[in-house]
Amino acid sequence: MKIQHFHWDGSDPRVLAAEIRALQPPLGEVSESVTEIIAEVRRGGDSALAEIEARFGADSVNPDAFRQSDETIRSAADRLDPALVQALETAAANIRAVAETQLAEQRRVDLVQGQSVELREVAVVSAGIYAPGGTAAYPSTALMGCIPAKVAGVERVVVVTPPGEGGGVSDLMLAAAAIGGANEVYAVGGAQAVAALAIGTERIAPVDVIAGPGNRYVQEAKRQLAGEVGIDGIAGPSELMVIAGDTANAEWMGLDLCAQAEHGPDGLLVAAAVETVILDAIGESVNRIAADRRIADEAALALVAVPETETGVALANAIAPEHLEILTEDAELLAGRVATAGCVFVGERSATAFGDYAAGSNHVLPTGGAGRFQGPLGPGAFRRRIATVEMTQDAARALAPTVATLARAEGFPLHAESAEARAED
Repeated sequence: MKIQHFHWDGSDPRVLAAEIRALQPPLGEVSESVTEIIAEVRRGGDSALAEIEARFGADSVNPDAFRQSDETIRSAADRLDPALVQALETAAANIRAVAETQLAEQRRVDLVQGQSVELREVAVVSAGIYAPGGTAAYPSTALMGCIPAKVAGVERVVVVTPPGEGGGVSDLMLAAAAIGGANEVYAVGGAQAVAALAIGTERIAPVDVIAGPGNRYVQEAKRQLAGEVGIDGIAGPSELMVIAGDTANAEWMGLDLCAQAEHGPDGLLVAAAVETVILDAIGESVNRIAADRRIADEAALALVAVPETETGVALANAIAPEHLEILTEDAELLAGRVATAGCVFVGERSATAFGDYAAGSNHVLPTGGAGRFQGPLGPGAFRRRIATVEMTQDAARALAPTVATLARAEGFPLHAESAEARAED
């Protein structure tokens, strides 16, 4: 673990946040490669998908094997350890309960001129969930993506995941997809899977929205195809910031920071505390655990001495980390001041790992500072608002002069005449 120390006086947190984010290793530029992959899928459909999968080392490249049969999906749980199935079902129940609380009610406002405007939400028809897989499967991501989509009311939920050994999908991933409510599962991964979901192929019908994490190729494909398809956002390497109080357990914080480093060396790890003795203890814990488990030798950790824990929150708001743990005596009070983190974990017992799997919050979170304008994945990503306007004649009479004045000022006289016509008897 590469540790860098900062002694901060509390001034201009944006400057320090930029320095800390600069510790992350730059991601390789993949835009040209992804552009070509998308173009290949657009030209060649399923045959192109098979060729690309073979290029990236997939065991099976038969397009007929992309889609996993309904029976294989339904029966996957029967082939797993019952304890593992129970864990999936417990996580799913909590994720579903939290997602259901996020559904917005229909809203209507009656305005003074006499017209009404009603806002309602409707689900998109279809959604694609990218669940990282292959050598290491992530069934938790299948749950985190499928369940909010189904709660939102999406009819067709499609999971794509890189093929594993033999070109298929593991029973663990299939069981998670089934529990999450997926309608289809395809053994296709990478940028080519995102392209297939957005564009459509002979065997994979296109979807309206694509959600889920993935490597830089997956995220670049989502970025390039946004507009042709809806996306939940761009999710990069995992991030964790910890604000530690004087009595915080350094061993637990070391576990939490190293746990996020399990995802790879290119994430963001930060620990802030008033007492340098706490920071030193965190650094020692991280180094020992990382060495024992042989993880993320290249990962960077920023240890930041702050004037007070409140300024630690100011720094967190400037960094906008994916995960933020607050382990102080006044953690609940400080949590209320956090404005940009993807998910906040309050108190020493609230490890990020709970949120990653089964607490009920979603682990598809904004990274790279996107917490300034984006939140966790939820049903809202799969719903769109529709406005309905109803004008009475009195309302038309009252508003037509306003509309006509603005329309003519913008050079649109027919807009003005259209409104004025409705005001006439």
